[in-house]
Amino acid sequence: PPGDTAECTFCHTSSEERCSTCHQRHQFDPRVARRSEQCKTCHWGKDHRDWEAYDISIHGTVYQVNKTDPNNFDFSKKLSDADYVGPTCQYCHMRGGHHNVQRLSTVYTSMGMSNADRGAPLWSEKRDTWVSVCDDCHSPRFARENLQAMDEACKDAGIKYTETFKIAENLQLDGMSEPMPKDLAPDWSGQHIWSLKIGAYHDGPEYGGKPGESGEFRMSNCSDVERLCFESVGYWQTYIFKGMAHGSWNDATYCDGSFGMDRWLVAVKGAAEQARRFAAIEKKVGINWVPQEFWRHGDWLDQLSGWKIVKEYPGKTIFDLCPEPGWLDTH
Repeated sequence: PPGDTAECTFCHTSSEERCSTCHQRHQFDPRVARRSEQCKTCHWGKDHRDWEAYDISIHGTVYQVNKTDPNNFDFSKKLSDADYVGPTCQYCHMRGGHHNVQRLSTVYTSMGMSNADRGAPLWSEKRDTWVSVCDDCHSPRFARENLQAMDEACKDAGIKYTETFKIAENLQLDGMSEPMPKDLAPDWSGQHIWSLKIGAYHDGPEYGGKPGESGEFRMSNCSDVERLCFESVGYWQTYIFKGMAHGSWNDATYCDGSFGMDRWLVAVKGAAEQARRFAAIEKKVGINWVPQEFWRHGDWLDQLSGWKIVKEYPGKTIFDLCPEPGWLDTH
């Protein structure tokens, strides 16, 4: 609903395309835009934990201790001429003043959330570029060892969330995910697709949707198991790879990351075991469980596009209503 997502919209629409988001409209000064705090407005929180990971890392500590000393951080100089005692967000991600931040991000190099072959030739150039930034202050060996450590941490996390998803998938296939997608309010597209259906990975009719379509990751109006699966990859894995990428070991291990995934995996196993025990008891005593009506209604979901499509365009989805391919990307 609009009231819930107002601040999501702030970051994900106009802010991404305005100079004044970083340069500040009433203080359009590069010296301000070069400070790490300038990124904090958007890049923090559970599912994009960049500021927290940087702030409590060794790099962030060096920055916080020395940022007021112009001998250590001279923000009057262009990034291409900067000589800091530690890296800022801008120094690494906008190297030399380059404004394409994604150029030096982990998103498109399979170093973060993807279960991918990180040694594949496809990623080698971008990974070498990533290491080259660290080379400004560290040896190439040091940078590659840290990259390898991040690879291993993300691989372990991938194994954990894959197991977590498999438990949820088996419940779904056995009809024991309570409630099942058919018992829930429609998703934003007007369909009843399993929330963890990821494109071609779950393409059978038992998951709902057409081949290749993905479900909507739900944080509410779904079973606890599905919610825990989302949080496992959306939160804990984020903490792991953001923490490893920024040198924030606490984020990656005890505080939130890998230990959080461990707890959520056990919670999913326990919830799945309980669901199967209940199902066995209900079958034995002849109970036909019917989900409560609030699942079908969905708290607040009547304000979303899914219900509107179901009511006004029966039998269609938001994709059927698009005038041409790619329309959704720009509307």
